[in-house]
Amino acid sequence: MRRVGIMGGTFNPIHNGHLAIAQKAREQFALDQVLFMPSGVPYMKDQREVLPIETRCAMTALAIKDLPGFELSEIEMSDVAQGKNTYTCDTLQKLKIVDPEAAYYFILGADSLYAIEKWEKPALIFQNCTILAAVRREEPENSQAATKPLSAQAQYLREKYHASVEILEFAGIDISSTKIREKVRKGESLRGLLPEAVERYIIAEHLYIA
Repeated sequence: MRRVGIMGGTFNPIHNGHLAIAQKAREQFALDQVLFMPSGVPYMKDQREVLPIETRCAMTALAIKDLPGFELSEIEMSDVAQGKNTYTCDTLQKLKIVDPEAAYYFILGADSLYAIEKWEKPALIFQNCTILAAVRREEPENSQAATKPLSAQAQYLREKYHASVEILEFAGIDISSTKIREKVRKGESLRGLLPEAVERYIIAEHLYIA
């Protein structure tokens, strides 16, 4: 059975932190492949801040072009064409239909593990994949992990939903798409924050300026 990782996200823009987490997941859980999946219409995000999915897919393709085992998935683009919100539970079911023999591993940040019960049909998500929760070795004192350790949250979800939840140990890279957008607007250097090809694309297309 193929082990397929899913690295979902707005990727607005994709950056080196996303790539590092995906690579760590591939190594730690022996994944055959990692699908980078820009979200279609992320209903929990401010739509005014999110670039069209075609642009985000283009940046993602540039970021992973020369990285073995990484592949772009445009599966959520159909939701955009139909004006629908994008839900992880629906995307996972689509993937299961396309490749029912694959075992899927959904990679997310530690904060998302605390919020996942607020997602659309969380039980269906757990039914169709193993969750890999990326946790930094040193969590900020003001994080949710300070009051409820990630291991306890993972065990809670296992017991309530019979979920398969694993902890992805990750040193952490302090990069965020929000900070990158701010730096672009201020004309500051993006060196080391995202792949050079993505930086050139952002500059050439005048993205995040307005």
